[in-house]
Amino acid sequence: MPRRKRGRSTRKNKQLTSVEPEELKNAPHSFVLHRGTVGRYLRDLTKDFRRVMHPFTASSLKARRKNTIKDFQSVAGLLHVTHHVLFTRTHLSTYLRIARFPRGPTLTFRVHNYSLARDVVSRMKKQYVFDRLFNTSPLVVLNGFSGEGQHLKLMVTSFQNMFPSINLSKVNLSDIRRCVVLNYDPTSKIIDFRHFAIKVIPKGISKSVKKIVQSKVPNLSRFEDMSEFFTKSALLSESEAEDDPNSHVVLPQEVSSRGNMASNQSAIRVIELGPRMALQLMKVEDGLMNGEVLFHELIVKTEEEKKLIRKKRMEKMMIKANRKKIQEQNKLKKEHLKEEHKQRSLKGMKKLETDILMKKASEEMARFGSKDDDDDDVEWYRSEVGEEPSQELFTAKPARGMKRKKEPAPWMKRKKMKQDVRTGGKATKFRSKMGKRLSKVNWSVTDNKKKR
Repeated sequence: MPRRKRGRSTRKNKQLTSVEPEELKNAPHSFVLHRGTVGRYLRDLTKDFRRVMHPFTASSLKARRKNTIKDFQSVAGLLHVTHHVLFTRTHLSTYLRIARFPRGPTLTFRVHNYSLARDVVSRMKKQYVFDRLFNTSPLVVLNGFSGEGQHLKLMVTSFQNMFPSINLSKVNLSDIRRCVVLNYDPTSKIIDFRHFAIKVIPKGISKSVKKIVQSKVPNLSRFEDMSEFFTKSALLSESEAEDDPNSHVVLPQEVSSRGNMASNQSAIRVIELGPRMALQLMKVEDGLMNGEVLFHELIVKTEEEKKLIRKKRMEKMMIKANRKKIQEQNKLKKEHLKEEHKQRSLKGMKKLETDILMKKASEEMARFGSKDDDDDDVEWYRSEVGEEPSQELFTAKPARGMKRKKEPAPWMKRKKMKQDVRTGGKATKFRSKMGKRLSKVNWSVTDNKKKR
């Protein structure tokens, strides 16, 4: 038997049968999307933020207008999603909301200004962007968040939990390629959001040797000999000569880039990838996109007002719970009535089937029973009389010509026969054209109103 060919979709979806490791399941995942009427630039900012959260985010997520938060909440547990990042825009400003599935809390930030990733990269002289940078999650660097206030601690915890944690004993330095820097200014209460790529460069060697080590083809058109390329000190650029000594580190393990060996000195450089954002915390809510307001930057409530708000919220919750209880009772009642109707219908169907079966059985019994009786009668006649019975003696069908003649209707009467003078008033017999002798009887239909 020839082997069946597998389709393209079957070949591409081999990973569906494999089991995802526990480390990936436990890592924080996120939904990043925008809601409402937003412009083109805010949609691009949403895509750039998905790029920052890569690979533990839904990079191709598409949402419709009729989708609600409950729709995403219902599938969050199945997909191991822990955070929901939402961009919105009003006539006042642009806002960023970060919520924790499934029960909150929710942090609302005001976006004072932002720059897209393409604008940041376009200003760089040497662009350092490639797909391998986004194969692993970035590091998180927090600066300036030391201070009093529960909202600051909540911000720190939220930002840290959005990205997977690092095990220092098992971490691979080659996987650390990006970092997210959040700098908090206590005076202006503005958080600067930056996204960088990390690059490790070997130190202690000249630029000419570094090019050879990094497999870069040098330009030897200005030199007469290869030795001049290594010995000429003018090749050293000013940027490398003024390199900050604080960025020099000794690598504990080998890095995948060329020239960076273990226990050797290297320099760490960062190249900005974008986007940039200036954020300010405006509100902290207890639930998922709703609930009690734990912190508000502009509005301050007294204790009495807070108690009154809590009381109203509790009343709404009680009304909602009672309504839900009534709905559950009505649902159970409808299901019970539906089940009763189903049982009655099945009972009637069974009774109808039983009647049909009984009718068929009685017909079969009558048919086979009549044959047996006829056979018994024929045998009895043979044994008693000693002769074969006639064919019409024990048959159930009447003989031909034995049917009862149909009587005429009462409104029909026999027409009087004309008397023939030649025969003395008696009815005469006549011969038809075919030569048969027939007695002609004439019938006439009379009615009180109309003669037919």
